[in-house]
Amino acid sequence: MYSIPEPPYVLMIAGLFVSLASGIAFESVLKKAVQDWSKNRSTRTLATLQGIQLLIPFLGIALGICLFLSSGMEVFGFTTQLSYAIALPLTVLVGWLIWSQLGKILAELERGGSQALDLDSWG
Repeated sequence: MYSIPEPPYVLMIAGLFVSLASGIAFESVLKKAVQDWSKNRSTRTLATLQGIQLLIPFLGIALGICLFLSSGMEVFGFTTQLSYAIALPLTVLVGWLIWSQLGKILAELERGGSQALDLDSWG
């Protein structure tokens, strides 16, 4: 007797939790790095802040989003393979676009050319 497996609601909730937890970590690391940079104006550039300290929480966000997207598609009846075949490239593409945009914003902030980015609002 063939039975249809239950949709992965637990994985969907876990993906959401991983994304939110990693997002909180990403926010605090980014705030701390920008505050330290604004106080010291060290030789270390803001663009180099995209190192391992920010990369790990960012990858956690991306992993959680991929898990959430694929599980959400499985809830609507997609197969597991198709769900991940759609969610993984979509997550990688959007993650790459956001990561590159973050680098551009940090470089613009360092040059001081953007008055819209107020460092006092980060605190």
